[in-house]
This record gives sequence, structure tokens and C-alpha cells, in this order.
Amino acid sequence: DGNRSYDIRKVVEEIVDDGDHLEVHAAFATNLVCTLARIDGHVVGIVANQPASMAGVLDIKASEKGARFVQFCDAFNIPLVTLVDVPGFLPGVDQEHEGIIRRGAKLLYAYCNATVPRVSVVLRKAYGGAYIVMDSRSIGADVALAWPTNEIAVMGAEGAANVVFRREIAAADDPEAMRRRKIEEYRSELVHPYYAAERGLVDDVIDPRETRHALSRALTMLATKSEALPTRKHGNPPQ
Repeated sequence: DGNRSYDIRKVVEEIVDDGDHLEVHAAFATNLVCTLARIDGHVVGIVANQPASMAGVLDIKASEKGARFVQFCDAFNIPLVTLVDVPGFLPGVDQEHEGIIRRGAKLLYAYCNATVPRVSVVLRKAYGGAYIVMDSRSIGADVALAWPTNEIAVMGAEGAANVVFRREIAAADDPEAMRRRKIEEYRSELVHPYYAAERGLVDDVIDPRETRHALSRALTMLATKSEALPTRKHGNPPQ
């Protein structure tokens, strides 16, 4: 159910050793969970959207919290696992005035600058620019996995259909019936579970029960990853 809330910590507990993890800054920007744990005895840093808080959207605080955590993990050579269920960036005049684009770019920069192993798993929603900055394949994730419930798209089927097919809907004898038909058409063609794999956005669509095993294999494969950044005095992150 794409509209149902759940606690992402319960997912984390299912995939880490003994269900034990250490959350960082738990009371700050609760719509993003940043936590340290172990998978097969090896320390990993987990960044995860929290649907139980603000539906898991990214806002200024969450973006800066995530960026700081990603940089921390990279500094200490801790592999990163990203659990994605994000409906987008938080809209609103306040967010725009405070620089959501500039500050959201901090998370993007942190991921792009990280040289540690990076594995992402799309659990459910992965919409628009927020999906891109949550360690998508397009910004360098080493392994990108997805559950069959993944919805990788610019926006939800309802919103997209209202924009893309607005003229057909307005001209129909029964606009509401046409709108419902176009929503289903958009969902069946572009938001079905394997569309992302067909487009190369993810490497594999996995059974949720196999998530821990899939992460273990991916991290083992990436254990010897060696990536060098371009020679330069320093980076130029968004401020």
C-alpha cells in the first residue's frame, strides 16, 4: 500500500546482525534515519527514508543530516547502504527561501564524493530529484537493488496522469472515468516493478526476504573496491 506508513527501523532490524543498530542524531530530522550497524560482522552505515515521519520526504534538515553522515562514513571507510522510500523534496515557500535546492545538493555532493562501497535498495517510492540524490545508480551507486514494490518515476501515477493526459481528460465525455483509465495506463506501463530494471536503473529486483543476503553478497563483492578522486586541492561543496 503506497499510502501506508511504517517504521523503517523495523526494516533495518531485519537486515542487520542481531537486529542491533546505533542510530545517529535520532531526534533531529526524523524523516531520515542514519544508523550504524553490522552485516555479516562488518560495520556499515545505513541511510534510510522514514515513512513514519513526514512520509519520508527530504527537507533541508534531512538533507544536511544525511550529507554529514555520508561524509562521516566515507572519512572512516565505512560502506554505505541506502534504503529508499522517498516521495520527493518537501515543497513550500519556507523551504525554497531557506535554500532547499542548495542544501539538498549537499547530500548529492556527499554521495558523489564518497569512495566507499555504496549499495542502494529501493523499497517503495522513489520519485523525482529526491530519488536521484538518495544514492541512485545515476550518481554512482555500485549496486542498485529494488523490491517488487518499487515505484521509480518522476512522480506518482495520479499526479503524472493529470499532467501528461490533461487534454484528453478534459475533452472526454466522462473526465473522471478517463482520468482513472489514464492513471492505470501510466501505472501499468511505467511504474510496474520491472520497468526500472528494463531501463538499467537497478541491477536486480529482489524478494524482500532476500534483502540481507543480497546486501551481504554485494558488500562482499565490493570489499576490495578502490576508487581514486581527481587530483585537486579540495572539493567545492554546496554551502
